[in-house]
Amino acid sequence: MSSLEEEIQTFPRSRLRKQRVRVTTLTGRRIIETWKGSILSQEEEPNPPECIMGYVPDNSWDLHIGLIKPFLLLGSQDAAHDFETLRKHKVSHILNVAYGVDNLFPELFIYRSIRILEEPDAELSLHLEACCAFIREAMQEKGVVLVHCNTGVSRAVAVVIGFLMSCDGRSFEEAFSLVKAARPNSCPNPGFLEQLRKYRAPQKTGSH
Repeated sequence: MSSLEEEIQTFPRSRLRKQRVRVTTLTGRRIIETWKGSILSQEEEPNPPECIMGYVPDNSWDLHIGLIKPFLLLGSQDAAHDFETLRKHKVSHILNVAYGVDNLFPELFIYRSIRILEEPDAELSLHLEACCAFIREAMQEKGVVLVHCNTGVSRAVAVVIGFLMSCDGRSFEEAFSLVKAARPNSCPNPGFLEQLRKYRAPQKTGSH
């Protein structure tokens, strides 16, 4: 046995230092885990003011617009609230799939609000048909639609991927790749990704 192994085995457990780890869950709970030897204890820590729903908000404005198609844009609530950005991209329709985000220019743009929870088990497919219908409406009216949620990373991205699969005949992989190229920070939550992989657009029934 080497001297290092002997030292490790003979090291008294009473001299081990406590190891403390802060864990933030997806729901925003902050838990302090403390290890003392082989014993783990847990206690809940109150959230500091800047920690909401498990993330620290970035107060810088995100005005980047992802160009998916000439009539279809993807962005954040910041872009949807910046009139100069909307005017620059010739936006006429705005699809808001966030919770708690106001439509600031109702007299200037055509809005549709479809509230989707940013939860992995939220049933995205229940909302896709209505979202796709609004996007098609904008396209038929020769308009330009901006799809946005809060950060333009998960919900709005999932809706645009669903549109490309449903109305553009894209596979999940093709649609996700196209959206990722247009807006590199696109990252739908795991639940949405799983639903999109399994998504099958409703079959249109024609008259006989």
